[in-house]
Amino acid sequence: MKKSRTELLSKFIIFIFLISLIYTLYYLNKDSVSKYTGEEKQISGIITNYEETSYGYRLTINGKENILVRVYEKIKFNLGDKIDVKGTLSVPNRNTNFYLFNYQNYLKSENIYWIMDSEKIKIRAGNKKIYDLKNNLIKHLNKFAASSYLKAFIIGDDSEISEEVTDSYRLNGISHLLAISGMQVTFLSAILLFIFNLISKRKGLNYLILLMFLIFYTFLTSFSPPIIRGVSLFILLTIKKFINIKVKTVYLLILTASIYLFYNPFIIYNIGFLFSFIISFYLLLFTNDISKIKGYIKKTFIISFICFLASLPILIINFHYINLLSPFINIIFVPLVTFIIYPLSLITAFIPALDNPFLNMCELLEDLSLFFSKFDNLIITLKHIDLVIFLIYYLLITLVIYNFFKQKYKLLILFFIVLIIHHNINYFDKNSYITFLDVQQGDSIFLKLPYNKGNILIDTGGKAPYGDYSYDYASNVIIPYLKAEGITALDYLIITHGDYDHMGESLNLVKNFKVRKVIFNHDGYNTLEKNLLEVLKNKNIKYTKNIQKINISNNTLYFLNNKIYDNENDNSNVIYMVINQKKLLLMGDAGKEVEKEILKKYNLKNIDILKVGHHGSNTSTSKSFVKEISPRYAVISVGENNVYGHPHKSVLKNLKNVIIYQTSKNGSIKFKIKHKLKIETVT
Repeated sequence: MKKSRTELLSKFIIFIFLISLIYTLYYLNKDSVSKYTGEEKQISGIITNYEETSYGYRLTINGKENILVRVYEKIKFNLGDKIDVKGTLSVPNRNTNFYLFNYQNYLKSENIYWIMDSEKIKIRAGNKKIYDLKNNLIKHLNKFAASSYLKAFIIGDDSEISEEVTDSYRLNGISHLLAISGMQVTFLSAILLFIFNLISKRKGLNYLILLMFLIFYTFLTSFSPPIIRGVSLFILLTIKKFINIKVKTVYLLILTASIYLFYNPFIIYNIGFLFSFIISFYLLLFTNDISKIKGYIKKTFIISFICFLASLPILIINFHYINLLSPFINIIFVPLVTFIIYPLSLITAFIPALDNPFLNMCELLEDLSLFFSKFDNLIITLKHIDLVIFLIYYLLITLVIYNFFKQKYKLLILFFIVLIIHHNINYFDKNSYITFLDVQQGDSIFLKLPYNKGNILIDTGGKAPYGDYSYDYASNVIIPYLKAEGITALDYLIITHGDYDHMGESLNLVKNFKVRKVIFNHDGYNTLEKNLLEVLKNKNIKYTKNIQKINISNNTLYFLNNKIYDNENDNSNVIYMVINQKKLLLMGDAGKEVEKEILKKYNLKNIDILKVGHHGSNTSTSKSFVKEISPRYAVISVGENNVYGHPHKSVLKNLKNVIIYQTSKNGSIKFKIKHKLKIETVT
């Protein structure tokens, strides 16, 4: 009878999980309902979280619901303070480029639907004692030289660890060790329970006190998904122990995930949630097999390898690379963090004299991570996958692990063959693509030729710095997009001309991505171009200028504008190509004088894709030019609500018989160039 009840309960939990997935899919596809209209000019709430930024602070305040407030001044405040903010509410930026991080969805996973840019702030001291405890803990930890790591390991705040080091942790596949997770919850619970049992023999009371502390601990860690998972699972395991229900822990984990999804379906967009639950699921699913492994090093490696496999599809879909060295690196880092650094962090918080030894251990951790991150030959790029391939990967991973413990290794070999094919998938793609990336008020165009025989980037975009803040399009848009396309190197970087909005990110690009050759336009080098030249020379990257054409993979790119004008825009490279009998004309920022000159020299008719000159300014795209080339599609690379008023009404009027796409409205625009053009936009 007990066995049948257990089976029934297990099946019921699976049923609940399936319902939670259906509910999540339904909820994600319906319009979000906020308690704010967006018209409010003042909001009030309690500061629940904050992060210092280059421009001031980023606050999370809880009013009718959570709102992110950007504060452009240095002010004094504490968690729990009541705050009145005057400003303008705006919807968080959605993702406007294919495959990249969606800030809007991420904030929804934090129950945030609006951002307010503050104009005036009034802070009133709060009276919530629970926040005073957290404020005092933060003040205490800030006194230590190793405060950044103490806050990471104790309250889950790793924002003060340098970006270079954080990137190395991610590259090495060990960033999960910095995140407070079930491992730390289990370790902390064991210590506390041991202490409570020494004080009192009443086990029920001891567990109750421990559960109350763990619930409070989720507050201290800002309710991070891994901690909620660990604490929730611990609560369910405690209930199971006291009422003697014989159900496997993996089912309790599934129930925890189901409850979480019912509470907040958008949590599915949180990478920490996915890592925490999926990796834990696989470790629990094969816990009996893992327990039979003899030898600590061997067991650690097998656990690390399972974690690596379980995290792989998440890494592909979010970061588009994996580190094959990761399972081996974890053999070093897991015991170092688990048995030395994390316990030492707890002790150091109470014994300040251990601050320097703890700092030395953290610096050792950093040095090792930076060292291993240099082995980038073992970091392989993997093209973006859709949901179906994502699920197929997990089906294959499950079978691989299952057969591995049966000492059958054929599927494991097959799995690595699949990875090799995935890594080289572009060599099997016979199609050509041209993608107009959304880099706001700038140009960046990626041309991908068949069978990976030609990868060309035309311009990089660039946002001029504003105060201490500038947005890095190379690191945040261009390079992630190239990796998502499975691209590991550019054959050509073509700079149409030397304006910041066309080449401002070129320095960041060539420093952080492999570029074989750079092509400049035909006039003299300006300051930006000279700065780029220095980097090219240092990195031994070839460059040239004033060329007529380039031949690549049986395709020819013609450079039509070779006349010298008295301004940078008109000296733009104008590029013409024919791919699969489709004619493409990219005008850079060339103006009407250039258009006239080109029409005199070349017979351009029935252009299929026109990249409109100068972001739709009325200095370009004359009526006679449009009539002569007769484009079918026109793409305008332009920033939303830009100060220049682009695209100009006269240009849109001249293009009235043309199908127009704008990056400001459509986001990134991709043309699949076959005998028929297939067009895809982000929005």
